[in-house]
Amino acid sequence: MNRDELEQWLLDSDPTLRWQVQRDLIGAPEDVWQATRASMAHEGDAARLLAVQDADGQWAGGAYFPAGYRGEGPGQPWTATTWTLTTLREWGLDAAALAGTAEKLRENARWEYDDLPYWDGETDVCINAMTLANGAWLGTDVSPIVEFFATKALPDGGWNCEWVEGSTRSSFHSTINAVRGILAYEQLTGDDALTAVRHRGEEYLLKRRLRYRLSTGEPVGPWADLLMYPYRHPHTALKAVDYFTEAAAHDDIRPDPRVAETIDRIRGARQPDGRWLQGEKLDGAVWFPLDVEPGEPSKWVTFLALRALQRWDAAVSGESAA
Repeated sequence: MNRDELEQWLLDSDPTLRWQVQRDLIGAPEDVWQATRASMAHEGDAARLLAVQDADGQWAGGAYFPAGYRGEGPGQPWTATTWTLTTLREWGLDAAALAGTAEKLRENARWEYDDLPYWDGETDVCINAMTLANGAWLGTDVSPIVEFFATKALPDGGWNCEWVEGSTRSSFHSTINAVRGILAYEQLTGDDALTAVRHRGEEYLLKRRLRYRLSTGEPVGPWADLLMYPYRHPHTALKAVDYFTEAAAHDDIRPDPRVAETIDRIRGARQPDGRWLQGEKLDGAVWFPLDVEPGEPSKWVTFLALRALQRWDAAVSGESAA
């Protein structure tokens, strides 16, 4: 595919993706991409998720797990409230489409862990990261979760969802989710109370060049090289470079050079036709598939890879020109 053919392939997609292609890759006028973005509330995948929301504001009857879930079946179910809200937020749905949802969740939703109030968060770092960002998006008070992230970072700078079990070493997975949630919170609210904490979390990952154990220099795991969508909970190469190039733009700095090796790996995974393949599919119940099967050309993975590379190349070339 040449560039025009690739863009047309990407534009032939659900509004959740199409508006971002219009804005971030082809530079369409704002009224064009805003119209596509607005259409999400009544057509396509976002509308399908809105249509299955429960009357009490939840999805699938539960906060993190579907109502009645007891660990049966393969994988983590992705249908409950927190995962569905996160998907809609990351797609860019206008929060107005969920008017009243924050209040309903404050009244009706409780965490499966200790029956804790929904917007106060619980003990899991990854869950709290999503909830911090989702609450900011819906305009509700998430100050207990802000306090959680301000106080629960580990001495090495990152986070571990198993801190409550006594873990004192940070996790790649927990830390990438924490910094993503904090960045989204900052972008949505303008509150910089957690910025320094976020930067320490970034440094935890950067010291390890997004993929190596600091203690031995060995690769931390095969998941660190994955290119997959939806992101879900793991730390992956695509998720990491998407985050670090976006965070650098938000902070108005050059992307850290320690990201370069992962950038090169993503660039090297591009297929001869200019597209990227879906790398993995995590088991678990879904409302409907969000992307293609592993090994197939993926519009989401291709878009996310192109956008991250575009951010990186623009920053690097801009510095060289200067």
